Amino acid sequence: MSDELGSALALTLKELRGSRGLSASALSELSGVSRTMVSRIENGDVQPTASLLGRLSAALGITLSELISRAEQGDRRLARSHEQPTWTDPDTGYVRRAVSPTSGGPIELVEVELPAGARVAFPVEAYVFTHHQIWVLDGTLAFREGSVEHLLEAGDCLQLGPPEPCEFHNPGRSPCRYLVVIARRGA
Repeated sequence: MSDELGSALALTLKELRGSRGLSASALSELSGVSRTMVSRIENGDVQPTASLLGRLSAALGITLSELISRAEQGDRRLARSHEQPTWTDPDTGYVRRAVSPTSGGPIELVEVELPAGARVAFPVEAYVFTHHQIWVLDGTLAFREGSVEHLLEAGDCLQLGPPEPCEFHNPGRSPCRYLVVIARRGA
């Protein structure tokens, strides 16, 4: 993640928390992220992982894509490939590209490249207000949905069931690329 995007994410989180009338302690309690870590993220002292951002965005009632897009200040109808914001998880090297022109709409498209051996987990709260489909473009993805694991190969598409804690794992020796289609529940 660029320093500029890191700073923008810190400011966006702080602004979203404030606009919802939440203290850092309240956000900590809702997300399960320590109060100290919330402060460190908002102050730009640390680069949060995908898992942490997923927990924080879910507690704020938005998707991770929407959080990243708001940080990029994207509000447009056309997203050229070179303009699509990307974010890299400092812990796993997972790269997330916000393909959709705007976030927060009824449908979002997110392309992910998951390095060989990497694992990224998200809590159930990240799936409560959205529907997801995962379409594997290249490689192999072991996707755990609650206690069920789905082994997906290139071309396979999975529609997630009821909200469960989930984990994306690349068991292969090369990167796995997949597209996530996110629709807000009720949309």
